[in-house]
Amino acid sequence: MAELLLELFSEEIPARMQSRAAEDLKRLAMDALKAAGLEFTKAESHVTPRRLVLVVDGLPTEQPDVTEEKKGPRVGAPDQAIQGFLKGAGLASLDQCEKRTVGKAEFWFAVVQKKGRVTAQVLSDILPDVIARLPWPKSMRWGTETVRWVRPLHSILCVFDGRTVDVEFGPVRSGNTTRGHRFLAPAAITVLDFAEYRQKLRSAYVMLDARERAEAIWADASMQAKALGLALREDRGLLDEVAGLVEWPVPLIGAIDESFMDVPAEVLTTAMRTHQKYFALLKPDGSLAAKFVAVANMLTDDGGKAVIAGNERVLRARLSDARFFWDQDRRVPLADRVPALKDIVFHAKLGTVGDKVERMAALAVELVPFVPGADRDRVRSAAELAKADLVTGMVGEFPELQGIMGRYYALQSKEAFEVANAIAEHYAPKGPNDPCPTAPVSVAVALADKIDTLVGFFAVGEKPTGSGDPFALRRAALGVIRIVLENKLRVPLSTMFRKADFFHAESERGFVGKTDVAELLSFFADRLKVALREKGVRHDLIDAIFSLGGEDDFVRLVRRVDALGDFLKTDDGANLLVAYRRAANIVAIEEKKDKTTHAGAVDESGLVASEGQKLHQVLGIVRQGLDLALGSEDFTGAMTVLATLRQPVDVFFDRVTVNADDRALRANRLRLLASIRDTMNLVADFSKIEG
Repeated sequence: MAELLLELFSEEIPARMQSRAAEDLKRLAMDALKAAGLEFTKAESHVTPRRLVLVVDGLPTEQPDVTEEKKGPRVGAPDQAIQGFLKGAGLASLDQCEKRTVGKAEFWFAVVQKKGRVTAQVLSDILPDVIARLPWPKSMRWGTETVRWVRPLHSILCVFDGRTVDVEFGPVRSGNTTRGHRFLAPAAITVLDFAEYRQKLRSAYVMLDARERAEAIWADASMQAKALGLALREDRGLLDEVAGLVEWPVPLIGAIDESFMDVPAEVLTTAMRTHQKYFALLKPDGSLAAKFVAVANMLTDDGGKAVIAGNERVLRARLSDARFFWDQDRRVPLADRVPALKDIVFHAKLGTVGDKVERMAALAVELVPFVPGADRDRVRSAAELAKADLVTGMVGEFPELQGIMGRYYALQSKEAFEVANAIAEHYAPKGPNDPCPTAPVSVAVALADKIDTLVGFFAVGEKPTGSGDPFALRRAALGVIRIVLENKLRVPLSTMFRKADFFHAESERGFVGKTDVAELLSFFADRLKVALREKGVRHDLIDAIFSLGGEDDFVRLVRRVDALGDFLKTDDGANLLVAYRRAANIVAIEEKKDKTTHAGAVDESGLVASEGQKLHQVLGIVRQGLDLALGSEDFTGAMTVLATLRQPVDVFFDRVTVNADDRALRANRLRLLASIRDTMNLVADFSKIEG
């Protein structure tokens, strides 16, 4: 068994593409090796800004020999068919073939022995295709070359079993050399295997493993911050990105000019993070410190003083721009910016952002009765101002700060705290780990924003398809679901969808289409399944409740699902589910046979057997109990009522033959079984339950 080492050495690969590229290289290579009949024990990939690496262990030095059988024409077939078969099999005559009987006829079979090739030769054939098929989000040609890659490729290192494998891609031919750090160790390095490769790269100031680089950045920066009595602000996304920008990370701490510290902390951290890739540092009380961490890709004789000075100079210029926007924006009251939203197109078919704000405000007011503690006037004010910061200079420069800057500017304009807070929070939750708003005004505006977006895009036919969701409608639906469930809001969503649809239709733009409320509710049901499945709730239980129809109160729905799940975990629930299936299956089979329905009133006296009569009586009592329990939303009580069916149902099936010879008796007993099915379906559609 031998080892394959492949390195693709290039200009800097964008950090956002690195992780995916390493996985793609491993996947494509593994697929190609398996297709070539080359088994292996382990494959791993690595990536740095300048190199994409694959190492595969446990490869054989030769392909295994393969025997292939090809079925040919019948014995006695025309000569033209025989010759075509021989040519396709690479044989000279029928003497090299076998006769075999298949069914009632005799056929020619070619048994071809293929000797395995040397693995190095196979690698020379398959690796160029693997390199070419890497699915970069963007690629380029360089010089006069026709091949494309993410960045100009400088060299290919390819070693198998200690020897160089010949691989060509465009103008580049493989060898057994690479180079270390661009500035600290640019000399050529010769390697024979992965262990030597990793060790020599480290000596040449290259940390091959991206996780190791990230951990080194965090550990070193945290240690330096702690020495100053500060802490590193956690930012996993930035950490991963910076680890993709350097091969030998050197964290350095710089200072923020004190004159900028009265600018909002979110502005400072966003400017540092977005444009400069700096980490923020925090004081013990959690406030922003006048320090930052920059990660250099270089060791210097002065300990990084010149590097830090340069970074501080660049940051001053960047923060000067931010301060300018901060000072300029505060000169105009936030409410005075609202008319300018009419100049921003929200969507060609849905009007401007100004149109959206008007619809949001109207819908938010409609939501007030369903959000305990929400003040109607403040909800309207917050909705009307929610998007006003989109026309500020700060948000134009830093779109990530929309909402956040709106809160600052609202407070500057003497708006109520609840209004300002709602402006900041109405975009939430932006993802599964983002907290939901809980303040009543924020909740009403956040729901109105998302529902308006969903209703509008569904109305004009811009719905998610497959994996495509350009307007993030799945995220918006999950946001509505989380807000409703986490705040335990009893919102009639169908009603809100219709109101939002009406506000769209009444707007200046109107609709090119109209929202199908049932379709949108079904879309929400699918999102709810996703949300609850992540919490361990079975999707079939959600289906069983949704199938009843007319349920758009998600808090009530989840309570029903929980009660149903608890019931099915009991012996009564499990056995009653079996009885339900038995009854429903018998009825379905007999209805198909009789070509008629067996639903209808049961003649109790005509059941004859006391077990059937008893079951019929209990069913009547159960239906009354269910009406009371479901009407008062006592779903646990409804399950308790349902459990009383178990004993009479079990006795009935043990002692009574449904398909009696007497046709009238048989029909009456089938109606009794249909009654079992229909009574249980008052609680949930038990036919949807799996297992």
